[in-house]
Amino acid sequence: MSRRSKPARRIPAPDAVYNSTDIASFINRLMRRGKKSVAEKIFYSTLENLKTKSKDEPLEIFKKALTNATPLLEVKARRIGGSTYQVPLEVKADRGMVLGSTWIIDAAKKRSGKSMVEKLTNELMDASNGTGAACKKREDTHKMAEANKAFAHYRY
Repeated sequence: MSRRSKPARRIPAPDAVYNSTDIASFINRLMRRGKKSVAEKIFYSTLENLKTKSKDEPLEIFKKALTNATPLLEVKARRIGGSTYQVPLEVKADRGMVLGSTWIIDAAKKRSGKSMVEKLTNELMDASNGTGAACKKREDTHKMAEANKAFAHYRY
């Protein structure tokens, strides 16, 4: 790894329909084996389902779900004097969005249902209401950070 400088952060081009970089990065995380058109179909079909199932705007539901699944704290393992401590750290906004969207997608995959569109729709609905597996993962992460608050002075 180079010690000279950090590489410039790459921001994905905004998506075609809503002109949002958050949606573009979510679609990129949803994508498997480079099949972006399939990921886009899944995501936009999910938003259509959200529009029919809920009276709220689907984009607002998506943003609220992402906000509810985004962690503020996380723990990182740090080795000090032969023992490993779980050190709580604050999460930067970019990493928080990455973790939140990944947790939503993983929770949707583990759900029971027929299609990914159905599963993602239900997970986004649950996450926007503050329930669901992605929000539970966030709460567990916060509990872990709170439990290891005594090791916060080992931060780096």
